Amino acid sequence: MIKGFKEFILRGNVIDLAVAVVIGAAFSAVVTAIVSSVITPIVALFYQPNEEGQVGPTLTGIYGQEVVFPLGDLVSAAISFLAVAVVVYFVFVYPMNHVKARAAAKAGVDKQPDEPQLPTEQELLVQIRDLLQTRPATDAASGGALDPASGPRP
Repeated sequence: MIKGFKEFILRGNVIDLAVAVVIGAAFSAVVTAIVSSVITPIVALFYQPNEEGQVGPTLTGIYGQEVVFPLGDLVSAAISFLAVAVVVYFVFVYPMNHVKARAAAKAGVDKQPDEPQLPTEQELLVQIRDLLQTRPATDAASGGALDPASGPRP
């Protein structure tokens, strides 16, 4: 029973999903506080906040109303996403991949066998040249060229 649970937990998808949900929920509050106390005031240096506190460029609409494009909210969401993704990857996913690699090496399981090497373009051209040289000689009257009317040779 413990072995089955261990195999279940060591599956990458389960760990990745669980970690992303937990860390995302816990870390988003920290990132939101940092962004709202540092990034949004920096954006506010360049734009005047409106009555609702939105910071960003203000344009006048076709009916005379002012429209604010809230850059502060956009920057906040982007930085929050990137910060949570970085923490989840480097704190949980990256170490888990190392644990899986060590477990696979300990079990003696190698990575996927290497695919057979395909010939390079130059090797293929040499093979085509050699095949063309082994063909029977063409009619001397045609100057060594094949007659298109005769079609391919058997």
